[in-house]
Amino acid sequence: MTRGNQRELARQKNAKKQNDQGRGKRNEDGLSAAARKQRDAEIMQQKQKKASEKPDSKGK
Repeated sequence: MTRGNQRELARQKNAKKQNDQGRGKRNEDGLSAAARKQRDAEIMQQKQKKASEKPDSKGK
């Protein structure tokens, strides 16, 4: 049972490291939810437009 303390210390160290990195958190860009939704909608429309302009290569 001597390794139990090592495991606990390693867990604590890893938890601290992950909190410092901010892993899994979204970048806060200062936008409200509505503004973020609008921005994302515009990005998706641009992607869809770009994808529809490409010629289909499926029917070779």
